[in-house]
Amino acid sequence: MLLEEYGLKLIRLDLPFRLNHVNCFLAEGEGGWKVIDAGLHNPPTVNRWEQELAGKKVTDILVTHYHPDHFGYVGGLQEITGARVSMTKIDADAGMESWQEHSINKLQDNYALAGIPTDTASQMTTNTNDFVSLVTPYPKVNHYFEEGEIVEIGKYEYEVIVTPGHSDGMVNFYNKEKNMLLSTDHILPKITPNISYWFHGDANPLKRYMESLEKIRKLDVDFVVPSHGKPFHGANDRIDEIKAHHDERLEQTLESINGGATIHGSCQKLFQKELTVHETRFAIGETLAHLEYLRYEGECKREMRDGKYWYYT
Repeated sequence: MLLEEYGLKLIRLDLPFRLNHVNCFLAEGEGGWKVIDAGLHNPPTVNRWEQELAGKKVTDILVTHYHPDHFGYVGGLQEITGARVSMTKIDADAGMESWQEHSINKLQDNYALAGIPTDTASQMTTNTNDFVSLVTPYPKVNHYFEEGEIVEIGKYEYEVIVTPGHSDGMVNFYNKEKNMLLSTDHILPKITPNISYWFHGDANPLKRYMESLEKIRKLDVDFVVPSHGKPFHGANDRIDEIKAHHDERLEQTLESINGGATIHGSCQKLFQKELTVHETRFAIGETLAHLEYLRYEGECKREMRDGKYWYYT
């Protein structure tokens, strides 16, 4: 089914990463237009929205989660349009906090705990710092989404479903009438969403993610519209594939700490292809999320050795 039939327009924005695009959306309402996510705050995104929104009155910006490719240009777009911004309180707080100087400075301590070599850790910190200009100015969040809230998007009403995992306060929008889901980064058609932990927020994000998948499974959604990749049919088949991937990854993670390993050591065994600094941040966060999941399940232990976390079975 074409998105136009839902009163939705997909705005595909380029990203300067291996994951080279993000799907944002535009929907016409009675009083004006709603934007769902806004991309990074960089010149190509600013120019694209300028074209798409020419002559349109934007009343609302709905933010699915705080990651830069969704949240980055929200503040800038709000300044131009005066739109009302909605997102969850958890992710609004995370968005305002993650790129503050004290948060970035703290990364070095976390990277030391993870056993990351100093030069790599330094590059990773710089990489995070480089995002500050891509996520500022910060928006003024006018409304906090709550579970079960009903939001009008285009021609239909959608239920707000909070799906923690990829971020602690991420939301999906569910159209019951058409059994359709705007799945944001929760369920993607080709890749598995990055589930990372970095010593703050929910201590077991992979567990939360698995629970969130089960929450969506109960709906048996037919049509899924994601924030990366193309719309597809059959949410539950894809959920099964994603869960199978994580089960396999957990087994590999357990093998990687046979005889003991740091987070960095485990990560190197799990990700054997060459990664950019940006990708290394994701890989480390994902490794840690899997290690912590296993630790909470009682399948491995953690202790401090020479200022580094050491995981062993």
